[in-house]
Amino acid sequence: MNKENTGNVGAAKAFGTLLRFYRERAGVSQDALGQRTGYSKSQVAMIERGQRRPRGRFVELADGMLGAQGALLKVAEEATTSGVAAWFEDYLEEEAKAAGIHMYENHLIPGPLQIEDYARAVFHSAVPALEDDDIEASVAARLKRHELFFRRPAPLVTFVLEKAALTKPLGGEEVLRKNLLHIRERADLRNVTIQVMPEDRWTHAGLNGPFILLETEQRRNQLVYVEGQGGRYFLSEQPDVGDVFARYSTLRAQAFSPEDSVQLIEQVAREL
Repeated sequence: MNKENTGNVGAAKAFGTLLRFYRERAGVSQDALGQRTGYSKSQVAMIERGQRRPRGRFVELADGMLGAQGALLKVAEEATTSGVAAWFEDYLEEEAKAAGIHMYENHLIPGPLQIEDYARAVFHSAVPALEDDDIEASVAARLKRHELFFRRPAPLVTFVLEKAALTKPLGGEEVLRKNLLHIRERADLRNVTIQVMPEDRWTHAGLNGPFILLETEQRRNQLVYVEGQGGRYFLSEQPDVGDVFARYSTLRAQAFSPEDSVQLIEQVAREL
């Protein structure tokens, strides 16, 4: 997997940090910079955090207004082609070197298992809406993550998926059907295990929501990555990490076996 894309990971964050440096050095407020470039104060703040890529003449105008002497223009060459939000860069750096990657998902097919049309439908669903070029850059970056399955040495990759994640027809039923067949192919890889959670369980270990577990190189350390409406964060200290790994072990025990899960995925695909 080369970090959803190797050369660009960190670019958006670097550009945002540099923009803030030159803006503060010049004594210019975010509001004033926004008025000069046609952006709102909140949009400028998002660019500085690496959460939004600069568009149009923003970089050119900001570089001149802040006296950056071309520095912003140079860094923006990387930032504008990234397709990776700054908040996700830290995770991708860890995923790129992980010996084990374990994902629990309850509402959509996980990124590494998404085909192009499904990924595009996911980004089209974003609120606030994304610009077309942002969507395409994000899709390309997501597809780059498919490489994680074929790294050498091969990481151990496991998934526990709610059935609801496999039946939501993002992009339409034909897109979903093709994605299910793609998942079926991934399940044949020796380093990949995919399990589906039954819908009728009376107890469930994943009620707190989706998460990703990473085992670092040589499995000496473990990390938990969590995303939510209010933020995204890593857990790296005990007992929190151990608790989530135990939760994932329980989820795997509660889910269908890999063999039964493959049959269920094939059945859902046939019925579309």
